[in-house]
Amino acid sequence: MSGQEPSDERLTDLVHDAAAAPSMHNAQPWRFRYVRRSRTFEMRADFERAMPRSDPRTRGLHIGCGAALLNLRVAVAHEGWHPETRLLHDPSDPALLASVRLTAPGIGENDLGTLYPAIHERHSSRFPFDETEIPDAVREALSEAARREGAELTFPTSWHLQEVLEMVREAEARNLTDRGSDQDLAEWTRIDAPSANMTDDGVPEYAFGPRKRGGKAPMRDFAGPRQVAGRDAADFEESPQVALVSTSHDRPEDWLRAGQAMERVLLLATLEGVSSSFATQPLEWTDLRWPLRDPVTGTGYTQMLLRLGYGPKGSRTPRRPVAEVLDIRP
Repeated sequence: MSGQEPSDERLTDLVHDAAAAPSMHNAQPWRFRYVRRSRTFEMRADFERAMPRSDPRTRGLHIGCGAALLNLRVAVAHEGWHPETRLLHDPSDPALLASVRLTAPGIGENDLGTLYPAIHERHSSRFPFDETEIPDAVREALSEAARREGAELTFPTSWHLQEVLEMVREAEARNLTDRGSDQDLAEWTRIDAPSANMTDDGVPEYAFGPRKRGGKAPMRDFAGPRQVAGRDAADFEESPQVALVSTSHDRPEDWLRAGQAMERVLLLATLEGVSSSFATQPLEWTDLRWPLRDPVTGTGYTQMLLRLGYGPKGSRTPRRPVAEVLDIRP
């Protein structure tokens, strides 16, 4: 592909790969524009898919867009191009987040393409994981993946881990009685969608996973107060393995870096046979987010909390048609 202008079909494939990224409540808050004369993708935020109650600063929206940006870079590298990437911050056009220019191969990172097989294999798994510990070598590789995107991945242990889990439980309890959180959950979950073909976005009931009967895993119940007919209950892990994605600063460009780091970690984890899910509940409450940070240094801003482990793969969730999110210009 690198020797010729990509066809519309190939551009569609690249955005299809990018859009396989995770996002808060699977809202998919992104749009892409491809400009042929410069061989450049522009990535834009779709603020109509923001969650003003759960994500008032659009931090979570930017993280989801960062994950899609990483997928695009991986897909471009897989096709033989080098993805020359710039994070953009224009106060006059806040929706314009980043650009990816397709340049000649052999420049910069060429190992991104090795992550490509994981793009469509990575799905959030809201099922119980077993108690098998992730090997140190895998943990270090995941941490290095985050560092390469300008973020830190740390695995809390001992009393810090227990505090993190307690904050997740506190946030989950608050969300059950918070009208704003309940409204977001109702808007972005699909009780009546039995398959991925029945809807274009949101979290359908088949992807909720079982109700948590026991265990300490940091799980969000996407059903909220609603009853889902035929939904099972299960015991989750007593010793969950969680990881924190953090950045030195807390600006929109840092949120994009965190999203790219998160997705790079998740793709590598998928290749290593490690399943994953998210626990964003304490990040939605200002007073709970700050105490998540590294207790040793007391610095940094926690951007995402991941649950990692060995267990069933998650279910594929729906995606918007590429025609809705891609605009091709001369």
